[in-house]
Amino acid sequence: MRTILFLAATLAAAPALAEDREYCPSRPDLGRPPCTIASGRVSVETALADWTLEKDSDGRTDTVLIADTLVRVGLSDTVEAQVGWTPYGHVRARDSASGMVENRARAGDVTLGAKVNLHNPDGKGLSAAVRPFVTVPVGRMPVGFGDWGAGMTAPVSYELNETFKLQATPEVEAAVDKDGHGRHFAASGTLGLGVELTKALTATIEAQVLRDDDPDEDTTQTFGALSLAWMVGKAVQLDIGGIAGLNRDAPDAEVYLGISRLF
Repeated sequence: MRTILFLAATLAAAPALAEDREYCPSRPDLGRPPCTIASGRVSVETALADWTLEKDSDGRTDTVLIADTLVRVGLSDTVEAQVGWTPYGHVRARDSASGMVENRARAGDVTLGAKVNLHNPDGKGLSAAVRPFVTVPVGRMPVGFGDWGAGMTAPVSYELNETFKLQATPEVEAAVDKDGHGRHFAASGTLGLGVELTKALTATIEAQVLRDDDPDEDTTQTFGALSLAWMVGKAVQLDIGGIAGLNRDAPDAEVYLGISRLF
């Protein structure tokens, strides 16, 4: 009888524990958090606008993404499913020599993934997870990639105290070649420091190195980033951020703003 009462109490407490878990959107950091969405909850995370600038001696390219969205669905206390899609992207390329301008509007590919938390799904203390994913070529270049891709991230975070949190996100990927046919090895590492400025406002400083062994041209890109996330109540987050390319291989700059909502 005691065993039955204990099991009943445990099952009754489970939804309450899920409700008590703080909302942890994936946005707006370069890296990925290891925390997962509570079972039965859904997080919709959207970049309202995202602009990237690339300049070199050959010309200038401006890329604008609208409503780039990730949906996360809590399947259990430690596992979530993920679906991402870019419904609209506009690429404007200007050639320096001829002065000609080319504009292309495209949809992006769909990303399917799952995150499995290995320790502390709420992201408290030391938290770790793995996130395998595949990209499905439903979009068109240059916003989509034109072929299948796959990869794995393994985010880890550690709370130093109530104010500071360290986060690391290694990633390996079978990335699609620039010509849209075949795959090659790519890897990145992201280190971040989150600073809780107030209970509602968090700033994150990050550095990232990305190695891409594309057959057309292998590159090593380095980035620095700064973002701000503002929690509006317990279920809505607004964010803004900027990324700077730190070497010649990297795009010059990226600016974005977005919103995340927990249902």
